[in-house]
Amino acid sequence: MGMKTKIALGAVVGVAVIGALSANAGDSDGDAGSDDRTSASAGEKPGNAKAGDDAGKDGASDAEPAEDKAEEKASQAERFKAFVQKNGTPKEKDAVSHVTKVQGADEQNDILDSADVYTDFTGGIMGEGTGPAKLIASAFADWKDSENGLVTIYDADGELLGNGQF
Repeated sequence: MGMKTKIALGAVVGVAVIGALSANAGDSDGDAGSDDRTSASAGEKPGNAKAGDDAGKDGASDAEPAEDKAEEKASQAERFKAFVQKNGTPKEKDAVSHVTKVQGADEQNDILDSADVYTDFTGGIMGEGTGPAKLIASAFADWKDSENGLVTIYDADGELLGNGQF
């Protein structure tokens, strides 16, 4: 019986080692992928520098990188408002004009995405912002798409106004 126990224990340890190695192999692939993204980002910077070098020759080339940088520096709330101003209904535009801050819209993985939208409404769930909160959530769902996303709308005091899926 002692020999069978040793063999069984050896098999369990062997399976555990194989599992650990395969898990680490997956991690190294993920790290390589993130390194690729980092190097791609680094690769973009010289491209922008090159465009800046060309800007001295052509004034039109200088305006395009500046516009791209302005869009990148815009806050999530500003980008959300701009999207709704371009694509939203009049009621959505009015509701979104009360948005003061958006968090979590850029970090999506389609597993469990959550975003928070803060407004200048007051009174919590019994206040004036409950109706517009549904419009804001609907507009957010048009702006961002996730397989399993939840957007939560808050008032000026941080109290819940509503939520919706996106």
